[in-house]
Amino acid sequence: MIFTLLLLGALLPHVTFTAYVNVGIVNGTEAKPHSRPYMVSVQRNKQHICGGFLVSEQFVMTAAHCFENGQSLTVVVGAQDLKHSSDHIAVKFYHIHPGYDSENLQNDIMLLQFNRTTKKTNSVKPISLPNKKRDIKAKSKCSVAGWGRQTTNGSLTNRLMEVDVTVIDSKSCQKYWGKTSRMVCAIGHGGFCQGDSGGPLVCKDTAVGIVSFNEKNNCNKPTRPNVYTKISKFLPWIKAILEGLKQELD
Repeated sequence: MIFTLLLLGALLPHVTFTAYVNVGIVNGTEAKPHSRPYMVSVQRNKQHICGGFLVSEQFVMTAAHCFENGQSLTVVVGAQDLKHSSDHIAVKFYHIHPGYDSENLQNDIMLLQFNRTTKKTNSVKPISLPNKKRDIKAKSKCSVAGWGRQTTNGSLTNRLMEVDVTVIDSKSCQKYWGKTSRMVCAIGHGGFCQGDSGGPLVCKDTAVGIVSFNEKNNCNKPTRPNVYTKISKFLPWIKAILEGLKQELD
């Protein structure tokens, strides 16, 4: 299996895949300001490393591979242009899926819990998650957004970019990447690149996937589909964490 992790920064010592130190979306367009109020920038030392998205007033969902031992992360909410973002929310707890496998990126999902709640505004608002364990239909028209590179080893962007993609059937996904029961593949004229990890695959205003990995060194014209973690496969785990916090507060 040949793929590249899309986070910013160094990998854990035992991981052998290539990481890139960089911070768009390939063949995308700039998102309308605050049209995606759920989008967040996950940062380390005030530098963007991954995307993410609000799923409640106190939780962000992102990719597990965005976490690195010994490193503290912060989250910027309500951002359009990262040059003009200053409110960094500290992460209190890192809920990494217990089945996460850094070698093949199985179960590549993580919940970041803030040390405080966020206030809902026009530019800060959670996105809906699937309510059933069902697959996304092939040929569904969806979209992905982020602050990553716009081409392989290309220019950086501080502005939120977006592009439309199309989900492909699970058999085709498996043909290219092997075991993908907890993943979903999508293709299109554009897609994600380094720095977009953790962002949502959005279908009909619902986050159905998490940016996970793509073909190594080939964001521009990939011969394999981009891969996302399939959120519907993790609903019991997500619910347990979110409701666990609610019970603690009651």
